[in-house]
Amino acid sequence: MTKAEQLKTIFAPRSVAVIGASAKQQSLGRAVFANLLFAGYSGCVYPVNTKAKSVLGVRAYPSVLDIPDEVDLAVVLVPAGMVPNVLKDAGRKGCKGAIVITAGFKEIGRQGAELEQQLREVAQSHGMAVIGPNCFGVINTDPSVSLNATFSRSFPLMGKIAFISQSGAVGVAALEYAAGRKIGFSKFVSIGNKVDIHENHLLEALAEDPMTDVILLYVEDLENPKEFINLARKISEKKPILAVKSGRTSEGAKAAASHTGALSGSDDVYDTLFAQCGVLRVETLEELFRFGIAFANQPLPRGRRVAIVTNAGGPGIMATDAAVRHGLELAVLTPKSISILQANLPPTVSLNNPVDLVGDADEIRYQLAMQAVLADDNVDSVVAICVPQMLTNLEATSKMIAQQVKFSDKPVSAVYMATGDIESSLKILEDAQIPSYRFPEDAARALGAMSRYVLWRKRPRTEVVHFDDVQPDTVRKIIAKAKSEGRRFLPEPEAHAVLSAYGLPMSRSIHAQNETEAVHAAKQIGFPVVMKIISPQIVHKVDVGGVRLNLQSEADVKSAYADLIQRVKTAQPGAEIWGVLIQEMVRGGKETILGMKRDPHFGALLMFGLGGIYVEVFKDVVFRIAPIRELGARHMIERIKGIKLLKGFRGEPPSDVDAIAQSLMRLSQLVTEFPEIEEMDINPLIVLPAGSGARVVDARILIEANEHPTAEFKDPA
Repeated sequence: MTKAEQLKTIFAPRSVAVIGASAKQQSLGRAVFANLLFAGYSGCVYPVNTKAKSVLGVRAYPSVLDIPDEVDLAVVLVPAGMVPNVLKDAGRKGCKGAIVITAGFKEIGRQGAELEQQLREVAQSHGMAVIGPNCFGVINTDPSVSLNATFSRSFPLMGKIAFISQSGAVGVAALEYAAGRKIGFSKFVSIGNKVDIHENHLLEALAEDPMTDVILLYVEDLENPKEFINLARKISEKKPILAVKSGRTSEGAKAAASHTGALSGSDDVYDTLFAQCGVLRVETLEELFRFGIAFANQPLPRGRRVAIVTNAGGPGIMATDAAVRHGLELAVLTPKSISILQANLPPTVSLNNPVDLVGDADEIRYQLAMQAVLADDNVDSVVAICVPQMLTNLEATSKMIAQQVKFSDKPVSAVYMATGDIESSLKILEDAQIPSYRFPEDAARALGAMSRYVLWRKRPRTEVVHFDDVQPDTVRKIIAKAKSEGRRFLPEPEAHAVLSAYGLPMSRSIHAQNETEAVHAAKQIGFPVVMKIISPQIVHKVDVGGVRLNLQSEADVKSAYADLIQRVKTAQPGAEIWGVLIQEMVRGGKETILGMKRDPHFGALLMFGLGGIYVEVFKDVVFRIAPIRELGARHMIERIKGIKLLKGFRGEPPSDVDAIAQSLMRLSQLVTEFPEIEEMDINPLIVLPAGSGARVVDARILIEANEHPTAEFKDPA
């Protein structure tokens, strides 16, 4: 059985043994057993306790092996040191799954981690799916099951939202929040330390769950990011996945030898990962549930065009600003809609979008306005705002809005900017499955998220392009040579050869080992030229005075050569000098940067942005996890803030964006096929006007360290 198939047994077991069930008041063993017993669970539940004869009036057994009937699921609450043996007994009993609520494992240090490894081995040896340890448990609200294998204070309402939480405490808070807001769940799972079952297994199971329409995640890390991308991309085609990822404010990446390494942090990687597979990342748990309610209860919008109906001008303006900020656009009402509004509403009403019904609006005005905008072909979604005033009947208005929504397939959000006794009005909206919010910005954010999801689903589909005109043997030899010499850094001639082997557009360059060769190389290439120091110890050439630009003659080359060698020797005594690189002086174009950093968890992380000095000043870069598809390469280019500079700005010609996309895809193939490459910067890649291509001007590559290096390499600070 796959893990997803085993999870069906955990979600809907025919029988459950609570190992560690207790008759003691205020104990977790009592709370979990009581929740199973009194939440309407449809199967058999057995308490297991070595001392007690019964728990809550139910006969107890000293061991799970003593239960005379079959047991599908074991819920474990014994002390941590006892868990491995208890789990072995559950395996021998034939339990297909286990939920280990007990804490005291890897979260407490090495000793706990060793104990947790024992659990993993037991689970594997018995083919048992295990959730936890250090978790809050599992809930299934399906009336045919009614499983509450947690120590929560209440059983949630049935709903279409599945919630997966890596944190037990966050899970508790989520259940409390959901109870207060009357939010229903289909499934609730706290996965804890993920000794066996992790988020990917749960996503796979929930993808086919008919009770689940929306999946919400709280994650602190991902067990297998590559698998997550592929799985989430498929699921997001059918069901929205929304996620809160904690740890946004990382202390920053450690200093690295490349801009990519310095600019990429763990949070950037998660942003990238979620964007690539259609997962909507949100900021807070409250936002997670607000969005989840909208997705679960409302139809998806056809596009980004929103109509706003309000009885107050200020909130209408606030809603407009928020809508635009979150990727929506104000719908332009058709002449037919305006004509209907004009014929049926007072002359004081604003007929443009936002439709301002003014302060004395009653439910009839809302009815007429909602009818018109919901029937308008230019409208994809509607926000109905009501600020209660003297003549406002909130209940009647709620009924009228609910009535109009019945006849529409467009999402509607209500904003009641009110306090006090409005529960009955909100209940009317809730029964009609209309999300309600206190402020216009909240409604706009939720509709904006729905719109982004729809646009992602409608996106054109492309595949990973595989280039056949590459020379992997060349790269393999260069890397092998560097490793045999104990080097991690590939000096520029080697870096250029690696990139050239994978078809990146290289500027013309020649390796010169002395002054005479430098002059000859410059004449071959044609003036003006650039001169750069080549040394296996010097990564940042400019820092040691190792670059000369715009050399116009043989005399310039001779003078520059002597001066450059002397300056480098002074700046970095003992550095091995392999000569200089004479390179064509590429004129015009825009400086961009391509980069890669290999993350031990996520793999090759590609970077693109404005290059040269701009990357250090503006940090205008985007990331993607390799391999990237053709559309992914285009998205990387489109999503930098400086895209206007590449598309042509203030009369300048547009840059060759196709050449950038080709370079990104070729780089993606290179770093995917050669995991030995750990970091890389191509800075700058000078992009020429459209149709003229691009040129790699400078490149640095770091490869993985040898297990037994023959020479020392120190990463630069």
